[in-house]
Amino acid sequence: QVQLVESGGGLVQAGGSLRLSCAASGRTFSTMAWAVGWFRQAPGKERTFVATITWSGGRTYYADSVKGRFTISRDNAKNTAYLQMDSLKPEDTAVYYCAASRYLGLDSGSYDYWGQGTQVTVSS
Repeated sequence: QVQLVESGGGLVQAGGSLRLSCAASGRTFSTMAWAVGWFRQAPGKERTFVATITWSGGRTYYADSVKGRFTISRDNAKNTAYLQMDSLKPEDTAVYYCAASRYLGLDSGSYDYWGQGTQVTVSS
């Protein structure tokens, strides 16, 4: 089993920054090369892909809507992944989820484990 816990959400003005963290635990996580992804879900909308990163950190992918503004990274020694969000816009308002997958994927169906989510609200 893998447990994921997000933190770092909050209220920020447009143009501001936040850094989300995703702390992972569980025996399986420490012994397998998990990719980590970030997804978000705005009220009344479907959950959508934001970014993903391989175990080594050598490959990253971003949704077009966040490319150039968000940066995904990870520190395997700390079992933690991060999502640095800069130049935030009101349309970035959503609940942000991190997820773990054995394989790098851009769709939520590729991911086996999910955190509980953290709210990000961007005011205009």
